Amino acid sequence: MPKYQLLDAARTEEILKLFDGQRTGWVQVGEKKWFFPYKYVEQGEKFFNFRAKPDDTWVLSYPRSGTTWTQEMVWLLSNDMDFETAKTIQLNTRFPFLEFSMFVHDELMKEFLEMNNGDPIKQKFCRDMAKPGYEEVARLPSPRFIKSHFPFSLLPGILDSGCKIVYVARNPRDVAVSWYFLNRSFKTQGYVGDFPTFWEYFRNDLTAWSPYWEHLKEAWEQRHHPNVLFMFYEEMHEDFIKAIKKVAAFLGKSYPDEKISQLVQYLDIKIFRENKMVNCYEMKECGIMHNGTFIRKGGNGGWKDWFNTPELENSANKWIEDNLKDTSLRFPCVNNNE
Repeated sequence: MPKYQLLDAARTEEILKLFDGQRTGWVQVGEKKWFFPYKYVEQGEKFFNFRAKPDDTWVLSYPRSGTTWTQEMVWLLSNDMDFETAKTIQLNTRFPFLEFSMFVHDELMKEFLEMNNGDPIKQKFCRDMAKPGYEEVARLPSPRFIKSHFPFSLLPGILDSGCKIVYVARNPRDVAVSWYFLNRSFKTQGYVGDFPTFWEYFRNDLTAWSPYWEHLKEAWEQRHHPNVLFMFYEEMHEDFIKAIKKVAAFLGKSYPDEKISQLVQYLDIKIFRENKMVNCYEMKECGIMHNGTFIRKGGNGGWKDWFNTPELENSANKWIEDNLKDTSLRFPCVNNNE
């Protein structure tokens, strides 16, 4: 496992005031300084040593890159368009999130249990959420469907396992805005600051799973691997039918046009936003997530409402320009220099 270092004390004290969900601090992992809650110290090695199986299907991404949309599409394409099951079983059950347990601080778990005192079903959900994913996913029957925000370098062996991996990337401005809202909504993060402050943490690699650019570049380097499909959220949004057929072909599936049309309608963002099976409904019921929807607008360009000062706009432009200099990575349907 890569070595880690504790985030320095002064910075930890500063960030703890704004991220109420984490009560201990953070670590930076490896040479690239991947940023995780302190619980990585307890669980990181077993996540690092988790082994994929040849018949697994994984969806990887940096957070808020269209991951949930991609998961549901991949699951349905892989399971003969079984809409009935998709409508009745939570996506988190069908397609579990490998490392979420790292974000459930022990003190916060006590608060969740107290909040749901008298409701054993909700309390069980809270306890299950905190169980290490490397244990829970290992128990699943094959074929397994697994979501992770870990970069490739923290999932060693995955490329040699024979499993299928769909990686989805999204332009950083929209990611930053959506990530800001999720960090405010989920009590496991508990962010209480404003967007400009969050943006500074994000661009300086001080939000979970960062650094953003290293995450994408590692995946971009693997885009020609036979078991990796690198997708842009923007290309999915621009021509969803084409994107669905591309993913289906990668998964070794083929469907008639009427089935594809049915999937397009099922995944329409207006319908998807109201779908309790994908929208963390149980987390809202248990008080882990504030009111609101896990699935937000689902479009492109919403960042313009938030990068609304010359300072923010110039900061984003320079950051993006600097980080695109050493790579052929470019976002489709997005002007990377604006």
